[in-house]
Amino acid sequence: MKLYYSPLACSLADHIVLLEAGVPFEPERVDLRTKRTASGGDLRDITPKGYVPVLVLDSGEVLTENIAILDWLASQYPALGGQGPLGRTRLLEALTYLSTELHHAFKARLNAGGQTEKERAEAVIAGHLDFLSEGLETDYLFGDTPTVADFYLFVMLLWAEKFDIGLPTALAGLRARIKARPAVRTAMINEGLI
Repeated sequence: MKLYYSPLACSLADHIVLLEAGVPFEPERVDLRTKRTASGGDLRDITPKGYVPVLVLDSGEVLTENIAILDWLASQYPALGGQGPLGRTRLLEALTYLSTELHHAFKARLNAGGQTEKERAEAVIAGHLDFLSEGLETDYLFGDTPTVADFYLFVMLLWAEKFDIGLPTALAGLRARIKARPAVRTAMINEGLI
């Protein structure tokens, strides 16, 4: 497998999950401005979407979109997926919320022009973080072990840290627990984040 990523993009979640699962894969960095890969290729030759994450399977099939890749990885490595009769559905529910609400709110923060727009986006982000924190009753979103959704959330908790957006205590604890995991440290080192 080959993962195309950009440092501190949402593709970090996929990078972490592949390491957590112990899957052999080749990570390749992408410059999102130029669409050039570290090996000199053009990401648009792999996917016309031109953004990460992109996971090329051993069969040559190309997967894009973070929710789809994380769902596929959870189906291949069930220890990182949801458990029980509604496990997959609850996992998709969490991944969708993270993508459509929280991730989207961070995009608004990145694209905000003036201070008022930035503050408005940060208030929306804080509301989503509060919502997630209120539902967190265990160490991770779905119990005592992390799922692919926890690793996606972790990326956004790093974004909150980057923008000095305060975290509720429960989410600060979750971020610390995930950051301490060996696979997370390896992914962050690979991406030049630590």
